[in-house]
Amino acid sequence: MDICSAASTYLTDSLELELGTEWSEWCKPPCFSCAFDNRGGGQHFSGESYLSRGALKRLLLNLDPLPTSFEEDTVEIFGIQWVTETALVNSSRELFHLFRQQLYNLETLLQASCDFGKISTLHCKADNIRQQCITFLHYVKVFIFRFLKAQNAENVPVHPYEVLEAQLPSLLVDELHGLLLYVGHLSELRSINPGAYENQNQIKLFPPSWHLLHLHLDIHWLVLEILQMLGEKLKQVVYGHQFMNLAGDNLTNVSLFEEHCENLLCDLIHLSLNRYDQVRPSAALMSHHCPCPCFKELWVLLIHLLDHRSKWSLAESFWNWLNKILKTLFETSGNQRRPSVLEIQPRDPLGFSWWVITHVASFYQFDRHGAPDKMRQMESNWSFVEELLKKSISVQDGILEEQLRMYLHCCLTLCDFWEPNIAVVTILWEYYSKNLNSSFSTSWLPLKGLINIIQSPLSMLEMVKTCCCYKQDYDLYKSRSSYTIFLCILAKVVKNAMKNSGPHPWKQVKGRIYSKFHQKRMEELTEVGLQNFFNLFLLLAAVADVEDVASHVLDLLNFLKPAFKTSPLIWRGHAAFLLMYTEKNLDIGVLAEKFSGAFQEKAKEFLVSRNDDMGQRHTLWTLLSIYIDAVQEVFETSHCLCASHEKLLNDGFSMLLRACQESELRTVLNFLQAVLARIRNMHQQLCRELQKENADLNAQSSLSAKERHLAAVACALWRHFFWFLKSQRMSQTVSRPQLADAAADFTLLAMDMPGTAPSDVQPQPVLSMIQLFGWDDIIWPQVVARYLSHFLQNSMLCEALSHSGCVSFQALTVRSWIRCILQMYIKNLYVPDDLFIDINPEQSVEKEYMEQLAELTRLLFKLSEVKNIFSEAQVECLPIPDDPKKALVRFFEAVGVTYGNLQKLSDKSAMVTKSLEYLGEILKYIKPYLGKKTSSAGLQLTYSVMGTLVKSWAQIFATSKAQKLLFRIIDCLLLPHIVLQQEKELPAPMLTALQRSLPLFLQGMCIVCCQSQNSNAYLNQLLRNVTEQYIGRFLPASPQLLDIGQHPVLLAFRNSAPGVPMSPLKKCIVQVIRKSYFESKGILLPPRLASILTFILQLFKEIDVDISEIELLPGILKCLVLVSELQVKRLATEILQYIVRACQVGSEGEPAAQLTSVFRHFIQDYGMTYDYQIYSILETVAALDQQVVIHLISTLTQALKDSERKWGLGRNIKQRKAYSQLLSHLGQVGQDEIQRLEKDAI
Repeated sequence: MDICSAASTYLTDSLELELGTEWSEWCKPPCFSCAFDNRGGGQHFSGESYLSRGALKRLLLNLDPLPTSFEEDTVEIFGIQWVTETALVNSSRELFHLFRQQLYNLETLLQASCDFGKISTLHCKADNIRQQCITFLHYVKVFIFRFLKAQNAENVPVHPYEVLEAQLPSLLVDELHGLLLYVGHLSELRSINPGAYENQNQIKLFPPSWHLLHLHLDIHWLVLEILQMLGEKLKQVVYGHQFMNLAGDNLTNVSLFEEHCENLLCDLIHLSLNRYDQVRPSAALMSHHCPCPCFKELWVLLIHLLDHRSKWSLAESFWNWLNKILKTLFETSGNQRRPSVLEIQPRDPLGFSWWVITHVASFYQFDRHGAPDKMRQMESNWSFVEELLKKSISVQDGILEEQLRMYLHCCLTLCDFWEPNIAVVTILWEYYSKNLNSSFSTSWLPLKGLINIIQSPLSMLEMVKTCCCYKQDYDLYKSRSSYTIFLCILAKVVKNAMKNSGPHPWKQVKGRIYSKFHQKRMEELTEVGLQNFFNLFLLLAAVADVEDVASHVLDLLNFLKPAFKTSPLIWRGHAAFLLMYTEKNLDIGVLAEKFSGAFQEKAKEFLVSRNDDMGQRHTLWTLLSIYIDAVQEVFETSHCLCASHEKLLNDGFSMLLRACQESELRTVLNFLQAVLARIRNMHQQLCRELQKENADLNAQSSLSAKERHLAAVACALWRHFFWFLKSQRMSQTVSRPQLADAAADFTLLAMDMPGTAPSDVQPQPVLSMIQLFGWDDIIWPQVVARYLSHFLQNSMLCEALSHSGCVSFQALTVRSWIRCILQMYIKNLYVPDDLFIDINPEQSVEKEYMEQLAELTRLLFKLSEVKNIFSEAQVECLPIPDDPKKALVRFFEAVGVTYGNLQKLSDKSAMVTKSLEYLGEILKYIKPYLGKKTSSAGLQLTYSVMGTLVKSWAQIFATSKAQKLLFRIIDCLLLPHIVLQQEKELPAPMLTALQRSLPLFLQGMCIVCCQSQNSNAYLNQLLRNVTEQYIGRFLPASPQLLDIGQHPVLLAFRNSAPGVPMSPLKKCIVQVIRKSYFESKGILLPPRLASILTFILQLFKEIDVDISEIELLPGILKCLVLVSELQVKRLATEILQYIVRACQVGSEGEPAAQLTSVFRHFIQDYGMTYDYQIYSILETVAALDQQVVIHLISTLTQALKDSERKWGLGRNIKQRKAYSQLLSHLGQVGQDEIQRLEKDAI
């Protein structure tokens, strides 16, 4: 079927007459059917329809309705064979009787239950009946076209067949009238279920009710076709013999056609009314009035047929027919209606008329084949619509906004279909000009976006653009007021009318609208009315002459009440016109001068009122922010800048900046950044155009003028904004990221247009800007980090600095980077004690700042100087750490390695200078962390980084240039005043930081002591002081309370790299322990004796013990003699063993003279009192080295005799026995001494 309809669409009429193609022979006669798949949305009617099959075209062109059908001698109708050429003449009454009988059979099928089991059978029966009825009516059409002959009045029929043939036209009129009476009105059919069933083969099966409904549609249309063909064939009026019309006149083919047309249109209206009762006003245009596509096709068929008859005869057009019926809807029940018109009483005749006319008007787009044709000229019905408009806005009881929206939405849709009509705009303006102060709102409809009164200038322009858009928006009804829909109608009509007829329609509309505004009317406007006023004139400016409209608006605004002249709405409206001028690339001079003058005045009031009522400030700020947003939009959308743009940047900004608070400053700085970015972009475009060689002199002159205007605007920005940024470098009022961004933008502007910069940053404005915002130590680190990131991202800027003679710009940038990392935990740069009291170090720094530091680190590591350092340190392939702190540590290590790899003295000297330049005043950067209110994260960062610095740069600090800085670091971090106060406990965060980083400091100091170019006496003293302070600070009261092995002084040995000289530290430790713990007078021993002994023992395990540790031996021996605590004795014994072994190794097999001397003095000091303890100690020594004890025999024997002599009791048998026990471990020498003792007499 689809092939058939598609082919017939493209065949011309002459070709169809000549071609007896075979494809149409199998085609069934056309009929109404909605049994087609339209899921793709491209097909509007079935392939079997009258439109798709070309039936309408054949009717209008008076062609054979079915050229390939009924060509046999006989035809089967209602199951009976009839002679094709005579059946209708001989048996017309019988055939129409059979037709009615078949119709009755179809009606009886409605009584059967239509379940799924029987639907297939019922569908086949009903479809068979319908096809028989349709075939008969099509046979009637073919018979009239082929076989019916027009009878002349002069020829009197003689043959009986001729008599019957002459009577056939009248008989047909009677039978058709009778058939119409039998089937009745469409609207009288009971409720039809249009649904279908699908069998296993997905073939749609319809119930009998569906077939009956569509057969009724076929009958009503085919009767019109037959009557049309009958009139065309006979070219005369045919009178009926049996019936009279309702007016009492004889029935004719013409009267029957008109009566049936009227009834059919009434039926269609009635059916549409039933659907309209279920339609919500908000969905009127999205809800169609046709139950199925077949009704839509019937409307299209009627449109074409009635308009065709009106063109070639005195018959009325389709719109006249429809208007005549719709007018009856407005008649009251008391009015006399024609009997032919059904009694219809709609609930809303006005809304229904709009609804049905709008939908029916859309049917005019379908051509004779049912295909939509966008280029087809649609017949308009403006005369009736104008009457509807007048009725719509002149309801006595008032107009409901929701209803008016629907009416105007329908009118807007009709404006898309028909030619422009100025009268429609005039009628509507008469209404809205009187109700301009109305909000046109309705409570039950949702609103999208803000209400009209608080629209921004951009939203006002967007509303105007929406109104001017040709695209239909079906959601317009819910989201806009009726006044906005009126504006859409106004825009559409004026634009189309001017396109067709030039400026004359605009002059008509302008005269109508302008005449309604005068001083009294302007004074009557409320806030809502003023908003509607601006929306109207903005739309007029968009579709017509913007300069004329804007000028008229400025004149009218002078008539406003004084209270309204400072309304934000006035400023928004002014801004909207300014933006429209910019969009149309017009000179904004007049508007800019007036607008900027008002801005400067309000900025001055804002400055004066900064300490006054907040309500007044808020009011003023509302106006100022409107101006700022508008000017920003002007700059961003302008194609080029002219002298008028400079007027927008006046002294008002200078006054405004002084009065702004933090939130307000954000807005102003956002504006500044946007304008700066736009100017730089335009300058770059201008430079590219100036570089073109083929530009003529006129073009060059124009570009030079643009450059001058651009420079003037840039100078205005420097003049009104830069002074403020410069003054806020140390302020807490301005958002730091914004301050950095704005400063970076000014720096880039100085690079692009250096001549525009003020004198205080000349002659090198870029360097001056970087010094102010990137290298100055008094600037917030957050500002510096963000600013330098912008600076380093710009390769052109870095390149320019490289060739500017500023050789230190990379070093200064590195210095600032170091400061930014070290000061990341500082909250207030200028109040040292006001720090983050952080619990979680990661949470104490804003995430944004950490990301900024990471970005700065990534960019900084790309600098050639930094890359060279890592390259020479042979770590260039290492990835950049995400943590800036780790990156800083890696950088310090790389610098130290690079210095160590240098060979030439000159290179080393230059590297020391460069390294110190990197550090700058580094102690000032960390000083805030050392205040009273400490920050654990800040102290941890400070000590870990500085410890790494001291260790990694030890060779650098060994030089005379850098040693002073090292001394200051030690004094500041390791030996501050609080540490020297032994009685005071150090703060816990500081103690924790020191414990973790002290090994790094000690390792670095040891390296410096060994490699220092100068006398290291002072440095050794510092090392001794540090050791003295922190051995005790981290020494626990008891060894069980802490793992002594984790003591930071001991960790310095354990974690030292191979080859690092740690002897200075070892020497200092031995001296400190001897002096501070073992050189007490008398028999007093130091507190925490077990802990210090454990420390010494752990130290001996970490280092290679040599003979120098013998200094500790007197103290150890003293502990063994004087302390009876087992733990102390055990620890002291182990230490003694370490020392004896060390002395044994150092003496190369000979008894160590130093060791012997110490023991000899020990025996002399304690032999008289602690003889037994001495013997026990020497037994331990003898087990390790007999020779040492052997050398002490004489001293021991003499001490024994002296003791006996002192006590005067003769031989001390017990003591001699203990002494002999010791001598027994000394071999033959000991035995000899025992024998001598036995022989001796006192």
